[in-house]
Amino acid sequence: MGPKVAVLGAGSWGTTFGKVLADGGARVTMWARRPEQAHEIDEAKRNSQYLPGINLPRSIRATHRLAKAVEGAEQIYLSVPSKTAREALKQLRPPVARSDAPIVSLMKGVEKRSGMRMSQVIEEVLGCDPDRIAVASGPNLALEIAREQPTAAVVSSTSRETAELIARTASNPYFRTFVNTDVAGTEFGGVLKNLIAVAIGIVDGVGYGENTKASIITRGLVEMTDFAVAYGAQAETMHGLAGLGDLIATCQSPLSRNNTAGRLLGQGYTLQDVVSHMEQTAEGLGSVEPMLKLARAKGVEMPIVQQVKMVLDGTMNPKDIAPHLTTDDDTPQGERTQNGQDDRGGALRRAFQRARDLFRDGGGSARRDRS
Repeated sequence: MGPKVAVLGAGSWGTTFGKVLADGGARVTMWARRPEQAHEIDEAKRNSQYLPGINLPRSIRATHRLAKAVEGAEQIYLSVPSKTAREALKQLRPPVARSDAPIVSLMKGVEKRSGMRMSQVIEEVLGCDPDRIAVASGPNLALEIAREQPTAAVVSSTSRETAELIARTASNPYFRTFVNTDVAGTEFGGVLKNLIAVAIGIVDGVGYGENTKASIITRGLVEMTDFAVAYGAQAETMHGLAGLGDLIATCQSPLSRNNTAGRLLGQGYTLQDVVSHMEQTAEGLGSVEPMLKLARAKGVEMPIVQQVKMVLDGTMNPKDIAPHLTTDDDTPQGERTQNGQDDRGGALRRAFQRARDLFRDGGGSARRDRS
């Protein structure tokens, strides 16, 4: 028998991760806010609103009562919108007060008011040891994973033991989990790639082509790296699954909520129209302002994110967005990041090496993501 786990949040990603865990042998209880959604998952093994056409494992249970979901759980996974995370955690505090179960964040956002990462919010609200907290990230397009298309992810914790425990639980024949201890880099990668994906969606909606998108993705990785390193993360993490891997998937797929939101903006819809149109939260829209505030505090330049904010504010026509052309003067600039790290192609080489190793060694034990 695998560990007893609770997954809190029954959107597309939470439900998909519940399936990943169940297919790896865990005994999964889902928590859904709406009773009718919990009933459908529990009885029909479906979540027709968020994962249409997907049959969930028969072993998955579901409830709309939070205390029941976490009762006896050996691991707790959080998949709620970042804007409601603090309130959800306050509700969670009494049931887990006497528990030492690891708390795993599946969330990719920052708290708008404080700018705190989700692991920091968890630590503050629950008052638990950081070594109990883990975060999961990577190229995580829910529907593809729910269809059991081969995917890799990374789990990060300040405790290698915690990361490896979660990685073993969150692995199965179609989902392989690596580990690292760079929590800040792993979380920032998951947030920052959403902002670049909104930019890509905007230029896609406008009708610009692959050259424009490739330029923004490439320079976007530079912005992500500059920001993350300024806040103590490792530059290499941005070249791994939580950075480059997630960036590619989120920018190029129509399944990406942030890409979709950007595309609607590029087609001329207002921000209010886009928010009302989206069934699920596009975390990138709410993260632009707090991430720019954090960037300014460290003197990090983020022209891509700045132009996304201008489009959101209505002060820039989407057709005028060209952050890869932004410069202070006409002096030719080098490609290196602001933090001075220029490995002359080493990042790309290592990314391909990791991909090759993954496919060659697929099916083994949890491995370290060396980013």
